[in-house]
Amino acid sequence: MADLLDRWRAAARGAGATDATQRDRAGAELLGRWREPHRHHHTVAHLTVVLDVVDAHASSAARPDLVRLAAWCHDAVYDPRAEGDANERDSAALADALLTRSGLPANAVAEVRRLVLLTAGHAVDPGDADGALLCDADLAVLAAPPGAYDHYAAAIRREYAHVPDPAFRAGRARVLTGLLALPALFRLPPLATRWEARARANLTRELATLH
Repeated sequence: MADLLDRWRAAARGAGATDATQRDRAGAELLGRWREPHRHHHTVAHLTVVLDVVDAHASSAARPDLVRLAAWCHDAVYDPRAEGDANERDSAALADALLTRSGLPANAVAEVRRLVLLTAGHAVDPGDADGALLCDADLAVLAAPPGAYDHYAAAIRREYAHVPDPAFRAGRARVLTGLLALPALFRLPPLATRWEARARANLTRELATLH
């Protein structure tokens, strides 16, 4: 995991963090959260995928290092029993605390908070290049090949093992319906071209199994 922590340090430095000790502590805390045992999809593997997509399309962003920091923080708090957007709000608050302690400028901290909160609904305003990149990267798994997508869906079910099957099916159907209702799942043209149709096919296929 040294490589991941190196990526955290580089992004934090690029975003203006001035306290190396607090920066490194923040990275270690975040990595520990991504390794929590109750996670099955929201794991270090998911974090790595999101960071890889951000890196591959960093030229589309206004401040790619802030998008990278938001990727690290966006599911840092993940409690499957939480209601609504509590996880995103708590993750944004954690980002605020960790990045402020790391000496990041206040305007940069505020932008990371904003980006993290976008992942609650993945609705991005036109012209929000940084929000588009983060949300596209977060949803990349939706465009996976069918077998990999089914593995993702099974991992989500394991994270919600405490929820009885009828309630899980109803809740998951609401999530999938909400995603399908978005005008576009992916905003960056190269990702939309490659991923939009496949993602919608995966979501529609899973939704059909829930009824």
